[in-house]
Amino acid sequence: MAIDPEKKINAETDVVVDHSVDKNNNNQSHELPMEVFFQAVEHAPVAISITDLHANILYSNLAFHQVTGYESDEVFGKNESILSNHTTPRLVYHALWGRLRQKKIWSGVLVNRRKDQSRYLAELMVAPVEAENGEVNHYLGMHRDVTEVHSLQQRLSNQNKLLELVLNQTPAALALLDEDHNLVLSNKSYQTLCQQLGAVEPAEAILDILVAEQPDLLNNEDGFANKEVSFEGSGDDQSYFSCFGNWIDAGMEGAENFFEQTTGKHLLLVINDITRLRHRQQETQMNALRVLMAEEELLEGLQEAFNGAIHQLQGPVNLIDAAVTMIKRREEDKDSALLKALEEARYAGISALEGLRDLVPARPVEKKIPVNLNQLLREVISISSNRILANGIVIDWKPAMHLPSLIGQEQRLRSLFKKLLDNAIDAVSARGIKVREICISTRWENQNLIVDIADTGEGIAPELMIKVFEPFYSSKPKGKIGRGMGLSQVQDIVNDHLGTVHFDRDYRPGALARVTLPVSP
Repeated sequence: MAIDPEKKINAETDVVVDHSVDKNNNNQSHELPMEVFFQAVEHAPVAISITDLHANILYSNLAFHQVTGYESDEVFGKNESILSNHTTPRLVYHALWGRLRQKKIWSGVLVNRRKDQSRYLAELMVAPVEAENGEVNHYLGMHRDVTEVHSLQQRLSNQNKLLELVLNQTPAALALLDEDHNLVLSNKSYQTLCQQLGAVEPAEAILDILVAEQPDLLNNEDGFANKEVSFEGSGDDQSYFSCFGNWIDAGMEGAENFFEQTTGKHLLLVINDITRLRHRQQETQMNALRVLMAEEELLEGLQEAFNGAIHQLQGPVNLIDAAVTMIKRREEDKDSALLKALEEARYAGISALEGLRDLVPARPVEKKIPVNLNQLLREVISISSNRILANGIVIDWKPAMHLPSLIGQEQRLRSLFKKLLDNAIDAVSARGIKVREICISTRWENQNLIVDIADTGEGIAPELMIKVFEPFYSSKPKGKIGRGMGLSQVQDIVNDHLGTVHFDRDYRPGALARVTLPVSP
């Protein structure tokens, strides 16, 4: 019990005299008998002992006997060392006596031994008791048994260490987030993932991607499972993750929640790296894809050949048809042999055209599905890798870290970018081109996916930048393969996806083809 500085002990009457001013009774004094103080100390719930300057016990209270097992007559006059288990380091005792010599309070934990030889941890505070002249004449010791508390703390510490060890050994990245998506707890795999992704906070980036694709995802109390997310990087730094999320209720820690316990929502995010699995699957798919693209190019070659033949034959047929019309206008020549010959030639030409049109191979109908544009472009680059390496071309791949899925015809989109890349390869492979580089980049702006394919070739004259998209127009030198249908087909595919394609007039040196596709056509 602390004594108010305005209260003093009257030595003659053994009472405490209160000289403070009572708020309600002006100068009315209150006196407490010394017996009250004795009983307060005697029945205090903490073990109290008073010793002389040599630590010999002069007084001990009831709690002291309960904790140590000794009765008062068994410890009176005995040194406090009777409680020592002799396992407490000497350094602790040196610190204790050093503080007391400086007339300062010491507090700490000692290993003590009861009368029955059982050990316990004593949380001890020793204070010097000064006389009126300022000299220390006694020591006041107060301690309590904290063995059970220490055991619980140690058990909790051990469990935390085991839990931390288990979490850090878990190959999956784990992140615990509060309601504001702030990171509360993470394991070693998550920290490794942070280093892998650089400046990007994985949990924040993953949630942004998932919410963008499914706005009500985090409103589901059951959480979510098997949500796949991919992050793009330069070169082969493409990562795939399968994500799981579960909501956890945790009690609030503030003092205001002591009696009325409230809980806060926490999200446990589990991130499994499935990059190797996806890459193995992609290697298998690429072999099938190369065969598919070869068949696609063969089909397009046949279509181009037949359409070219139809285009070439349509001219003479149109001329014959015009001649027949002119002759018929002259009444005197209606029965002439020339008219009959021209009509037969026109009929033969039209029949040949119809036959050729019937021979043009039809493209299979393709459904629109969600397409990962970054992945599709990677596949196109991989398919063209032999040509790229053979011509000593450097590909500068600059994908956006993440793009939303595009609803489109996957194979036709792949064909679109394959044609643009082939054009760029042809441009930088021309004789006289010293710097052979192609830069392919993707980005997402205003609900549009934008793909730029830039090369260091000779470029396209401004007056030809629109003409190159016309059917059967080709800027390639004579003798080169191709009848000028590639960019025309590119235009058709882009139109079917409600997008745009054009060459940048201001780009120098070389050419830059820009394809813009709306995310939600």
